[in-house]
Amino acid sequence: MPLVALDWGTSSLRGALIAEEGRVLEGRTFARGILTVDKSGFAAVFESCFGDWMQPGGLCLIAGMAGSQQGWLEAPYCPCPAGFADIAGHLAWVTFNGPGRIAIVPGLSSDKDGVPDVMRGEETQVFGALELLALQHARLVLPGTHSKWVTVSDRRVTGFSTWMTGEFYALLRQHSILARTLPSGDTPHNDAAFEQGVACALRGAGLLHTAFSTRTLSLFKRMATEVLPSYLSGLVIGEEIKCQQLQRGDSVVLVGADSLTTKYEHALSQLGVATRCVGQQAAWHGLYKIADTLHAP
Repeated sequence: MPLVALDWGTSSLRGALIAEEGRVLEGRTFARGILTVDKSGFAAVFESCFGDWMQPGGLCLIAGMAGSQQGWLEAPYCPCPAGFADIAGHLAWVTFNGPGRIAIVPGLSSDKDGVPDVMRGEETQVFGALELLALQHARLVLPGTHSKWVTVSDRRVTGFSTWMTGEFYALLRQHSILARTLPSGDTPHNDAAFEQGVACALRGAGLLHTAFSTRTLSLFKRMATEVLPSYLSGLVIGEEIKCQQLQRGDSVVLVGADSLTTKYEHALSQLGVATRCVGQQAAWHGLYKIADTLHAP
């Protein structure tokens, strides 16, 4: 019986109907992220968007922010180290009046030096990437507003860290002194300016210093205004990468949309780090594998 797999995030709701061996039969996307849904309205939204996929005896697994305090049902985090079986053992089951069963994937927590870190949704992409690439051990990065760097050993997530790279870019782009220098609207990505920003970050003293170069390069007419956003993007991504203590010859798995993973691929190449990329289908493979683990004797 096909699995109903959902990635229910803050701003969007994606779903896939998945058959044997992780084959996607159909996909749907709606602008119904959790912030658009009243606390009592999740069941109705689910029914209107995916109710026709549910069958008696069927299963739906939901990853992402639907398991947060603001979501359908809070799913407590599963502590690291964690693998497929640990996630399956921590599913939060939803009371649902329709056919089949619905469970929410818990997300992961990690603790380093007394400071906790968390993720929701990315864990299914990590497990999906491991399955797609047949990996037992890996270092992965999931770029985004809050990028996640994840370490996997023996197919278990042993630790991870969150980097607010995308959010810092937006803050600098829109609300700092740099906003007066940068173009007001969107401009095409410029590879050369981006790579220059990465290089500056890798050799620089830190983002608190290098970020100001976005203003001074424009002030002294050494960089065109329209490419400054690409340069700033290179600075913040380069800063993130510099902090990972990577060595030439290391390998990293990039998971996410091409628009972001391509940037990280170019940035990592400046350090001589090899990359493999997995697209957003990783979430579906991860949910399918969790369901498969759940059904195993």
